Amino acid sequence: MRLVTPIFLVLSTFFLALGLVLPLVRFEKLIFFNETPSLLGIVSALWEKDNALLAVIVGLFSVVFPLTKLIGIAFEATAPADDATANTMISRLLPILGKWSMMDVMLVALVIFAAKTSGMAEAFTQPGLWFYAGSAILTGLLQMRLRPH
Repeated sequence: MRLVTPIFLVLSTFFLALGLVLPLVRFEKLIFFNETPSLLGIVSALWEKDNALLAVIVGLFSVVFPLTKLIGIAFEATAPADDATANTMISRLLPILGKWSMMDVMLVALVIFAAKTSGMAEAFTQPGLWFYAGSAILTGLLQMRLRPH
């Protein structure tokens, strides 16, 4: 059982990396046009198309928050139990970040639903979405394992 935490931590980090760079969804418009954006590609495209505020918001919630949460969990898993300063900081930060863990997965699911029901395009989930969701689930399980209360 002692190996569960390090294995989940490594898998969660690996899944997050794959979730950020692999395509999240494939949109098929008509028969000839396909788009398969990744999460980092979406943030980059928003930034380049002068949607800086939206790019920053999506980047914060989909890249910065999950990375910060993983770093906090890794710190909590490796920090000595008697380190009160680190324990207090982490105990405040992780529950806040945990509330936003699955927001991007839900947002992509809503976009897929909207695309399918509007008839504008066919939308299909891609591996990036599943890896991103897997990372969010594993970090949630890690957080529950490290802080069961």
